[in-house]
Amino acid sequence: MLEGKELLEKAKLLSKKSEEEIAKGCGYVGPSGRILRKSFYRALIEAKGYKIGNGRLGKNGNRASRGRQTEFKTKVHGNGNLLIGHAYTKKLGLEPGQEFKIDLKKDSKTIYLIPLN
Repeated sequence: MLEGKELLEKAKLLSKKSEEEIAKGCGYVGPSGRILRKSFYRALIEAKGYKIGNGRLGKNGNRASRGRQTEFKTKVHGNGNLLIGHAYTKKLGLEPGQEFKIDLKKDSKTIYLIPLN
């Protein structure tokens, strides 16, 4: 990921392209291929000489990021499904293929997952 003067120069060269193409051309792409827009914009602002945030640095010298945070909430989708994401199953140490009995408590609208193994 380019920073400082190099970032400004490259962004200027790509200025006729879309924002996504500029960010990608400056190296702001995550391992999954997702454009890291927030990091790109933050780097542009700092390259212009403005300091933002508290300046915390992570273990690799880059600005520390908390990433996506788990929020203990979900919603029923339009098709009636209720999704529990990877962050929660990982936090509980659940493995793919693990089976559960679903126990419902209608009065309190509580759902319990009871491991079968």
